[in-house]
Order: sequence, then C-alpha cells, then structure tokens
Amino acid sequence: MTALRLLALATLVAAAPLYAQPAAAPTATPIHFAKGASSATLKGRFTGRDDARYALVAKAGQTMTVSIAGSSNANFNVFAPGKQPGSAEALGQGSVGMPWRGALPASGCYTVQVYQMRASGRRGETVPFTLTVGVR
Repeated sequence: MTALRLLALATLVAAAPLYAQPAAAPTATPIHFAKGASSATLKGRFTGRDDARYALVAKAGQTMTVSIAGSSNANFNVFAPGKQPGSAEALGQGSVGMPWRGALPASGCYTVQVYQMRASGRRGETVPFTLTVGVR
C-alpha cells in the first residue's frame, strides 16, 4: 500500500468509533400509584423488536405483583434495582395468564420490561397490553 492509502485507512479506523455509537437504552416510564392505592394499571403497545419499560420505587421486604393482559404475545420481566434488561437475569417473569408475585430483595427502583418473543418480533407484530403492578 502507498503511504497515502495507509493514511486514509488509519483515518477511517480512528474515526469509526465516532460513527458506531451504541443505541440509547429505552427510557422507563415511571409508575405512580393514586393516593391511597397500592397498585396501578397501565396500557400500552409496541411493535416488532421494541419493548416497553416501566420503573417503580419500592422497599426491601415488600411484595410486588405483576400481571399482564392483552395480546397473547405479551410477556414481562421484573428487574431488581441496578439491573437492566439485556445485562442481568430477571428477578421474575410472566405472561398473559401467568402473573408474578415476589418478595423484593432490596430497596430501590425496579424495572418492568414488557416484550414479545423473538419470532413474533421479527414478523413485526404489534402487541397491545394492559399491565397491572402492585406493591404491598
């Protein structure tokens, strides 16, 4: 290679990180309970490989319940504080007709991720859902 081509290649390699920025993680929608309530119901929808994320602050020792209705493709994961979808094992999971209930191991912000299985996501299916989250 000529010196000019080597310089051009080195410039491209050095600039590559500027163009290969990681995608921003989806923002979690905060869950707020009405005054005096211990649960909230949220409706949403997403398409394809997207997901929906919700955040809820709770204390260690409380019990969380999560259920989902709507599309038979609707599934959810619950992540403990400091854990995020794609980088950690879920604390709990469920789907339509399969709610989850569990004691919370730590105080902090829990994430509930609503998603669909990979095959239906690749087909670009839309998933309407109703999510109910409670803490006692």
